[in-house]
Amino acid sequence: MNPQFEALNTLVIGVSPDDAQSHRDFICKYDLPFTLLCDEHKEVLQAYEAWGEKVRFGKKAMGVIRSTVLIDGEGMVKQHWKTVSDAGAHPQQVLEALAAS
Repeated sequence: MNPQFEALNTLVIGVSPDDAQSHRDFICKYDLPFTLLCDEHKEVLQAYEAWGEKVRFGKKAMGVIRSTVLIDGEGMVKQHWKTVSDAGAHPQQVLEALAAS
């Protein structure tokens, strides 16, 4: 886990429609420091508007829309970034939101 998130007592979880074996392979390949959950029926992804039409390489297709939902310890949504355009800079934005709350 990222030590900055850990210091703020924050758990990071990713969700994707891929199966468990695909997740294990992806976690190993990229040495991910967080848990990935399987949502093969896309129920969680749809609930958080993280599944839909997007354009990739000039073609429209259905897929995961990279987004972040900040949920507090009571299960309440505190902030929702419906699209994340810069994955490298985004963790800092989330850390700033956590520090402000």
